[in-house]
Amino acid sequence: MKNTSQPIDQYINQSADFAKPILQHFRQLVHDVCPDVEEKIKWGFPHFDYKNEMMCSMVSFKKHCAITFWKAALMQKRDALVAKAKSEEAMGHLGKISAKSDLPKDAVLKAYIKDAMRLNDAGIKLPARKKNAVTNAISIPDYFEAALKKNKKAGQSFAKFPPSHQNEYIRWITEAKTEATRQKRMDTAIEWIAEGKDRNWKYR
Repeated sequence: MKNTSQPIDQYINQSADFAKPILQHFRQLVHDVCPDVEEKIKWGFPHFDYKNEMMCSMVSFKKHCAITFWKAALMQKRDALVAKAKSEEAMGHLGKISAKSDLPKDAVLKAYIKDAMRLNDAGIKLPARKKNAVTNAISIPDYFEAALKKNKKAGQSFAKFPPSHQNEYIRWITEAKTEATRQKRMDTAIEWIAEGKDRNWKYR
């Protein structure tokens, strides 16, 4: 593999023993299919960028791993990917992966990666999120969910927030125009949430 990064080496080495072969295998497949991939750590876990855009990511938790395709909503196998994620209510698009055998066949994974590459090659962007006035909680982005799980206090506090307060944070983070701004907002959000503060606490 070329274009590997030491931070991702460290991430894998520090993961639980069950997770290492899962992460190593998916990483290898990404590099096999996309030799020009660029590895980065974003929001605390490995991402694979292509053509200066996010393509997919992987993350390990205490008992399972998760794999996410950034533009899954636009991919050819969209329905299958989204259905799998919803069926297990898990972060990512392949459900909870507790062993290498839980991964789809290599041919299937490679097809997903090629499709994700195709979207980046074509410069296709995800549609802008529409503001939602509904009081029900809206979907939590994978990267924000991962950050909340890493900070136990923030995760517990966020779960206790009413939907309106949860939505305020989610919209604030997802409406950021750049990754740098998104990361800065998320870091601030995790700090405030851990302290039990809602998004507009300064103005109340």
